[in-house]
Amino acid sequence: MSRKITISKYEGNTHYSIHVTDSYGTEHHLGYQSELNNSVMLVIEAESRGIWKNEVKPKEDLMSKAIKECIEIDRKAGRLPSLD
Repeated sequence: MSRKITISKYEGNTHYSIHVTDSYGTEHHLGYQSELNNSVMLVIEAESRGIWKNEVKPKEDLMSKAIKECIEIDRKAGRLPSLD
């Protein structure tokens, strides 16, 4: 996964929504801005660098992974997946 900054504005909206994604795919919402100028962009860049500097690999949920694999085994065998 790559690091990225996403700034979006929906049609008719008056504010921009700022999101930062770290290298593990975790998305962080930095907030909303009514306008984007040089000083705002510098703050966004500084906050993004702070997030990227301190990013932590998310812990793997082994139970969810095992359940997902069991469901895939059922599907490949042509059975209806069941959690019973």
